[in-house]
Amino acid sequence: MVKAANSRGTTPASPDCVRVLVVGGGYVGMYTALRLQRKLKAQLKRGEAEIVVITPEPYMTYQPFLPEAAAGNISPRHVVVPLRRVLDHCRIIIGEVDSIDHAKRTATFTTLATEEEGTGPVGITYDELVLAPGSISRTLPIPGLAEYAIGFKTVEEAIGLRNHVLEQMDIASSTRDPAIRDAALTFVFVGGGYAGVEALGELEDMARYAARYYHNIKAEDMKWILVEASGRILPEVGEEMGKYTVRELRRRNIDVRLETRLDSCEDRVAVLSDGARFPTRTVVWTAGVKPHPVLAASDLPLNERGRLKCTAQLSVDGAPHAWAAGDAAAVPDVTADEPGKECAPNAQHAVRQAKVLGDNIVATLREQPLQEYRHKYVGSVASLGLHKGVAHVYGRKLKGYCAWFMHRVYHLSRVPTVNRKSRVLAEWTLSGLFKREIVSLGSLEHPRAEFELAAGGERPKESS
Repeated sequence: MVKAANSRGTTPASPDCVRVLVVGGGYVGMYTALRLQRKLKAQLKRGEAEIVVITPEPYMTYQPFLPEAAAGNISPRHVVVPLRRVLDHCRIIIGEVDSIDHAKRTATFTTLATEEEGTGPVGITYDELVLAPGSISRTLPIPGLAEYAIGFKTVEEAIGLRNHVLEQMDIASSTRDPAIRDAALTFVFVGGGYAGVEALGELEDMARYAARYYHNIKAEDMKWILVEASGRILPEVGEEMGKYTVRELRRRNIDVRLETRLDSCEDRVAVLSDGARFPTRTVVWTAGVKPHPVLAASDLPLNERGRLKCTAQLSVDGAPHAWAAGDAAAVPDVTADEPGKECAPNAQHAVRQAKVLGDNIVATLREQPLQEYRHKYVGSVASLGLHKGVAHVYGRKLKGYCAWFMHRVYHLSRVPTVNRKSRVLAEWTLSGLFKREIVSLGSLEHPRAEFELAAGGERPKESS
């Protein structure tokens, strides 16, 4: 095993210590580290093993709850799981892995202190590597997209979008210019997958409720537009439930445009491929994801889509002691009838893969046989707002309140830790007894603004 002497704390506690390096603290990263922490408890106490998790954020985000956090149904802090509390026997490093040289079993990373130190990236050696960096938003070279659009992958984006929508309603309520009012009340969502449809459904529901507290804004004054390049939305729930979702959204006066693309959003005007033009101050981009750049900065084999080529045992094909799962991995689906099919890169697979991945790493260290990952896809659930949803589970199709209730029950059972489950359940219970909160806290994005103004500076310009 490669062990480089290093004075910066990147070597194991003893020469015989086996280090497992986990890159990423999302679903796969956290659950794999948690599994290893439990399975290697004795070795960790004796100093025979070390688990190092390098992640950009000190928490794991439970992404299925982002739409509800954006709508104010769940507090943002209850959508995330603090890694240091859950992985109390692991070493957590907040930083970004820049490159991986698996042939030498080394990785380089930067931390929050790297720039101030002025010493460059830090090197770390490992014996077993788990690559779970997740994915990033897949953008296109659309004019104005980088300047005006917002994504929906992080809790910061979800809360920022909530504040932004309420701020647009404040702008529309106070302006005397009809053009500004119309643009402020027009919301364009690009992408008809889970993220786009659920975010649109929850935020429209919230804005419709909030409109009753504005003396000059009605729910009918707002324009909500969903743009999808293919001919259907929510393909995971099946064609029939996808068509039902389109009908349900249109019944709520949401403009669903299938087989349509966003061509431009320059100068705050959304131009669609069907010729429609919408002056808008809100463009939400949820049109897919792509592999994390760190995969390309490694010497590990990738497929044509930039994901790691993996075996059914979740090891990287042709690279011993390297493992991957989730969005970063192309894992063969051994339960599929058609050969060559891969597991979908979603949370349902990621959580289950992490369990098998952790067990296989332990089996490797103990020279025991490995197990294959096999999981029959049970179905999907999606929320379309309060008391509204669609589901296709175990061959059964549900819609309306039943699907919405199943969505909540399923995700409550999946969110990590009893602490988070209890807090989320308490918030749902309280939200059923009291009115929604419709407060925008956009000033949180500029916490020093008032002090800088008092000290003689200028108020920062709002991006909205």
